[in-house]
Amino acid sequence: MKSYRRKPYFTPTEVAEMLMVSPITVRQWAQKKLLKAETTPGGHRRFLRHDVERFARERGLTLQPPDDGSLRILVVDDDRLVVESLSELFKAASEDVEIEVAYDGFDAGRKVLLFEPHVVLLDLVMEGMDGFEVCARLKSDPTTKAVRVIAMTGCQTQENSQRIFDAGAEACLSKPFDPDEMLLAVGIQSAGSKRSSA
Repeated sequence: MKSYRRKPYFTPTEVAEMLMVSPITVRQWAQKKLLKAETTPGGHRRFLRHDVERFARERGLTLQPPDDGSLRILVVDDDRLVVESLSELFKAASEDVEIEVAYDGFDAGRKVLLFEPHVVLLDLVMEGMDGFEVCARLKSDPTTKAVRVIAMTGCQTQENSQRIFDAGAEACLSKPFDPDEMLLAVGIQSAGSKRSSA
């Protein structure tokens, strides 16, 4: 795990690593002025340490990856094929991933407490407690506020996206989703991107 303790400012990629999100998410936060950024003469964004730390506190985000290096992902979807395909995708992409699944919103609440995931992949449309309510409950509880929520939906509309963002989700992906887009959103580098960056 990289150490950034002595650095006064960070690049979008470094902030993404510290907050366990994708660089795209960091840039979106900066564009929406949710996370303050300075701009260099060359037009590159730089983030001051105290701004990143304040942003993390306000959003209940945890700085730096967990010490054990493993990323715990809870997949919540009533479509078992989606759950299976996502589990296989993450396990194939990284050895440092633990997967737990839930098939409805009520089970998701129990699994969050037992499994303590870093990321929840959350289907919006489920019988009983839907994804909007699950996300709102997670973000309103101080013990689960820091859990990252990435929504998934086959009914992608501007209204649905805005509702889930207002509830606290950081992204809303359309089904069927691109595997590389999903890995990037979660914060796992795909095999293709590893080869291109080598």
